Amino acid sequence: MGTEDKNWSSDSDLEETVNDDLRSACNWPEKRYTVLKERDLRKLQEEDITEISTVLYIATASATILLRYYDWNVVRVQEAWFANEEKVRKDVGLLLENQLATIQSIESTIKCPICFHEFPRDGVCATFCGHLFCKLCWTQYVSKNISEGPGCLKMQCPEPSCAAAVGQDMINDLVSDEDKEKYSRYLVRSYVDDQRNIKWCPGPGCEYAVGFIGDNLGYCFFGDSSIYDVVCNNGHSFCWNCLGEAHRPVDCDTAGKWTMQNSNEPENLTWIFANSKPCPKCKRPIQKNQGGMHMTCRCGFEFCWLCLSDWSAHWESAGDYYSCNVYEKARAEGVYDEEEKIKKEAKDYLDKYAFYYERFVENQKSRLKAAESLQKFKSRDLAMLRYSYYKTDVELDFITDAWQQIMECRRVLKWSYVYAYYLPTSEHVRKPLLDYHQGEAELCLERLHECAEQEIQKYILYPQEDDAAGDFIHFLRKLRDLTSITRTYFENLVRSLENGLSEVGSR
Repeated sequence: MGTEDKNWSSDSDLEETVNDDLRSACNWPEKRYTVLKERDLRKLQEEDITEISTVLYIATASATILLRYYDWNVVRVQEAWFANEEKVRKDVGLLLENQLATIQSIESTIKCPICFHEFPRDGVCATFCGHLFCKLCWTQYVSKNISEGPGCLKMQCPEPSCAAAVGQDMINDLVSDEDKEKYSRYLVRSYVDDQRNIKWCPGPGCEYAVGFIGDNLGYCFFGDSSIYDVVCNNGHSFCWNCLGEAHRPVDCDTAGKWTMQNSNEPENLTWIFANSKPCPKCKRPIQKNQGGMHMTCRCGFEFCWLCLSDWSAHWESAGDYYSCNVYEKARAEGVYDEEEKIKKEAKDYLDKYAFYYERFVENQKSRLKAAESLQKFKSRDLAMLRYSYYKTDVELDFITDAWQQIMECRRVLKWSYVYAYYLPTSEHVRKPLLDYHQGEAELCLERLHECAEQEIQKYILYPQEDDAAGDFIHFLRKLRDLTSITRTYFENLVRSLENGLSEVGSR
């Protein structure tokens, strides 16, 4: 279980290790998705190719071309083929394979149309169309296409007017092992890209894919949901649907809206207060970037920058004077009262955002810090505890499980604040229940975090004390119990949020 100690150069480097072996801490009741290695994908792909080759009585290279053309959909290939084989062959670039032998048998010496050298018949070859080129020109042509990327999967005959497809059998006969492997990988990637229920893990450098079993695309960390949080075998946790960060208990639209909002506002809160005014309609802060006083908000509302009144009613018909250049005490007091009201509403909006954003960020920081602590424990403290207390790795797994649970709960907790931020004001009656579940879960998590982070230090720093061995056993039991209790609290939190806080409605 030991690993090398690492110096984390950035949060993104650390994030790659956050969910290592996370499933063991998550206690999933049933696994409804599968993590696929490249060899698993190749096997699935080969099974589809074999099925088409067997059913349609064609070569495997031809079956591969057909499946690639129809997005690796076995049913579509069969339906199209049996409906009109001749049309499919023409569309895909598969001429009848006996035509090649007829064309090749005409002459014993052939001039290559590319290099203009003459070659014996065994020095030239052709794809399904029968256009013959020397093997050297073919090799250079195929290698160049492969070097240019996945577009080589749609490679056609070098004859400009010909649309015949180039099969994998020719590629394997002509190019180097390196090019064969590249082409094979492109095939695998195209297979995954065209599948409805398989996606590549978006983790940096990760080559795993994640596929959902059957048609159920709704399994996540704490139970059934329309959200798709998964973890690949490299420990990358992500949302299978949007390929962003795992974001239970909020849905993809809410997570995307929060991410977009964060890209603009957090660095500018102070500036916004000092240099903007709120739109009288939607209350979003607006900066004046032109000389005129006629403002148009993104929401479409047009108003005066000086008095914040509706621009369409800004000119008064009586006297034809500009309404906000005339000072009238009673009127001015009313305008200023309204302006102060709007400013207060805008400030409340920004205060609310700052409140939830801070808690979102701090829980993410705690999550990354927990990941760092777990790595340090594995690389530095695990061996010492094993030696000092004569414990096996299995017995010490309670500590690893605790840190993994802390990381996952920090993730859930930070997104629960996003849920609370976007909770409609009309749902104010449900807010106390949200606060209750969130508060109870957070309190329990803090107890677990403190136990794993601070209480363990006694046994790491002072293992030789007389009562340390007995106390350490009690510590492991306490940590195990806190981990289990914390998991239960967060199950309740997520279940409540994903059910729309329905407990209130049932009372």
